[in-house]
Amino acid sequence: MVMKGNFEENVYALVEEVMQFQYQISSVDRIWDILFPDKKNKYHHIRIMKSYGTFYLFHIDGELCNLEIEQNKCVRAGSSFGFSSYDDGSEDPAKVWNHLITSAREWLKFTKRDWIKAAKAVYEAYPLNRRYGIVPSSLVKASLSDIYHIDKELGKAKTKKFIRLFEEGYFRDRDLTIREDMTVNDYFEYCKIAYIAGKRKEDHIDKSMTGRKMYECYADGRDEGLLEIDPNSKTEFADWIDGKHPKKDRGGHPWEIKRGGNTTHIDLSVSRPYYRDEGFTVCVVGASIGRLKEAICMFLGIHQAGLPITISDAEGVYKRLLARDNFGIVPCHDSLHRANQHFHEHEDVHDVLYFDDLGRYKRRIKPFIIWEPLPILRPVK
Repeated sequence: MVMKGNFEENVYALVEEVMQFQYQISSVDRIWDILFPDKKNKYHHIRIMKSYGTFYLFHIDGELCNLEIEQNKCVRAGSSFGFSSYDDGSEDPAKVWNHLITSAREWLKFTKRDWIKAAKAVYEAYPLNRRYGIVPSSLVKASLSDIYHIDKELGKAKTKKFIRLFEEGYFRDRDLTIREDMTVNDYFEYCKIAYIAGKRKEDHIDKSMTGRKMYECYADGRDEGLLEIDPNSKTEFADWIDGKHPKKDRGGHPWEIKRGGNTTHIDLSVSRPYYRDEGFTVCVVGASIGRLKEAICMFLGIHQAGLPITISDAEGVYKRLLARDNFGIVPCHDSLHRANQHFHEHEDVHDVLYFDDLGRYKRRIKPFIIWEPLPILRPVK
């Protein structure tokens, strides 16, 4: 759909005016972020991106379709985004975009006169529920009674045991976490212990099964040839791990012992220690909030059996058990799914929530939130 007339001219003018401001670079694309109030003093965030000569206009914190702009040639609705229904029942991009573009242009004029004053106004007025931030997990868990507590879910005894192992330096002791040799049957021994130790109420685990049979029944199924090699051969297992065995396939999920989505399954992985070519590290991986209890129980069960074992991001697990990590605050217009991946590793964010989820505790917790900086528009000198 191509828009003509005054709206098209309005879009071209916005593009011309925004190019008088400094931009950010993402790969080869130029990006301008504009945070501004409309005539009703409601704030919006739009983004203009220039990619290989074409401009794209996005409503970051709203639901309007994107626009594709060939400057001074045509404006069209983004073909892959479709339209939404709006308050006035309209599905015409020109009608719903035009007032925002006019408001954005007025804001650019103000910003060009005094960009520091404009930035201050945005920082003071832009809604907190549309911003990213981090807040200590301990404050959230002490305030919201219905928030998930991994330590309570795991239980006092297992929580104390994991904390003690971490503080005593277990995960730094190579003799405790590395096997010198291994076979497929050794791996299945790990699997059996893991399945039983990590059993949920709704799981139907037949304890009479062998570890191999459990793996065949409960794992992902794409084993990359693991089930086809000699189960008692140390040499064949080593060759398979190193990618030298003729039965070794590619593209499977041999370590996914409990099925789930991309971020919600549990792995019991085997690899070479990162600092040498000999020996094996067996590691439980299951960091998602819904699987962490299972993963910790698996680790503790295998450790209890006297087998070398480790767990992915042991320090992160330790911090989560003690509520020494952080919650990520996510804008209300974003999905919570995988939203923790937005934050840097050093920020210790494992779980996320919306600012509005703090409810009546917003005033109590707000002083402790560290907000991410908002984009600032500066004129080109």
